[in-house]
Amino acid sequence: MNFAVGLKPLLAEARSMESLEKQLICPICLEMFTKPVVILPCQHNLCRKCANDVFQASNPLWQSRGSGAGPSGGRFRCPSCRHEVVLDRHGVYGLQRNLLVENIIDIYKQESARPLHAKAEQQLMCEEHEDERINIYCLRCEAPTCSLCKVFGAHKDCEVAPLPAVYQRQKSELSDGIAMLVAGNDRIQAIITQMEEICRTIEENGRRQKQHVGLRFDSLCSILEERKKELLQSIAREQEAKVQRVRGLIRQYGDHLEASSKLVETAIQAMEEPQMAVYLQHSKELLKKITDMSKVSMSSRPEPGYESMDHFSINVDHVAEMLRTIDFQPVCLCPTEALGEDDGDGPTDSSEGVGDEESLEAPEAAEDVGPRQKPLSSPHGQH
Repeated sequence: MNFAVGLKPLLAEARSMESLEKQLICPICLEMFTKPVVILPCQHNLCRKCANDVFQASNPLWQSRGSGAGPSGGRFRCPSCRHEVVLDRHGVYGLQRNLLVENIIDIYKQESARPLHAKAEQQLMCEEHEDERINIYCLRCEAPTCSLCKVFGAHKDCEVAPLPAVYQRQKSELSDGIAMLVAGNDRIQAIITQMEEICRTIEENGRRQKQHVGLRFDSLCSILEERKKELLQSIAREQEAKVQRVRGLIRQYGDHLEASSKLVETAIQAMEEPQMAVYLQHSKELLKKITDMSKVSMSSRPEPGYESMDHFSINVDHVAEMLRTIDFQPVCLCPTEALGEDDGDGPTDSSEGVGDEESLEAPEAAEDVGPRQKPLSSPHGQH
C-alpha cells in the first residue's frame, strides 16, 4: 500500500539522545569518547589518549613506542572498576579497539547534527481515502489502515486496534530484544576472552610438559630416544587437538557475536524510524530475527580443567637410580685390547657403551619403553 506523507513532531527523541550520550562518556576526561576507543579486559572503554595518560602516570619509567621500549610492558588500574590491566611491550597500543562504540559515536554525531525540522515524524495518509490519516492497525492483515477502510473498505470485517498502542507494544518488544542481545553479546565477549586465556594456558602447559619430558629423557641412553619422541608426539597431538577445539569454539562464538552486533545496529536504526506505519511494516521481521538469534544455543564450552596437561607427567626417578648402579663388567683384557686402550679410548668406550646399553635394555623395556613385559609396565603405563 502506498501512502501520502505529512509531518508531525516527535517528543521523545531528545530524551533518547540524551540517554545515549550518557553511555558514551569517557570516565577520565568526562567528555564523549575520542576515537580510537580501546576496550580493557574488564570490558570498560577508554579513549586511547586517556588510557595512555593513566598508563604513563602509573609507569613513569616506561618508554613510549619508537623510543626503544624494552620487551616488557606495564600495568595500571581501570578507573571504573579498579581492575588491574597488564599490558605487553606495546603499551596501550596493544589494547583492542572497540569498533562498535566508535560506530555508535559516529551515528550519534550524525543524528545530533540533523536539524530539528528533519526529525519530525511523517504522518501517513490513506491512499484510498485521501483525507483520512492512518490511525488504526488491522490485526488480521497486520497492516496500518484508516477508519474509513474499517467501516467501508477492505478491512471492514477485520479486528483492529489503535495504531499508537500497537506501535508502543511492538517498539517495547524490540527494545527488550535489543537489551537481551546486548547482554548476550557481553557474555559472549567474556566467554571468548576466557577461552583465549584457556588457549594460552594450554600452549604454556604443553611447552612446560615437553620441556619436562625432554629433561627426563636427556639423562637416559639412546635406547630411550624412540620412546621419548613418542611421548612428545602424544603431547603435541593432544595439545593441538585441544587448541583446535577451543579455537573452533572461539570462531563459533565470534561469528555469533558478529551477526548479533550487526542485528543490534539494524535494530538501533529501526528504533530511529520516525514513521510508525513504516516502522510497523518491518518490525515483525526484525523481531523474528532477534527471537531466532536469541534462541541460538551457545552453551558449548571446554570442561573444567580442560586446559590441564598434567596427565603427561612421568616419573623416571627409579630408572635414574638403576642407571647409577651400572658399572663396568669385570673382563680380562688381552694384550690387543690393552694396546687399543693405550692408543685411544674410542674402541673401549664403544664396547663399554654397548655393555651399558645391554644392561639398560631389559629394565627399560620392562618399565617404560614398551608394553611387552606387563608386570613391570604399570608404574609408567599410567602417566
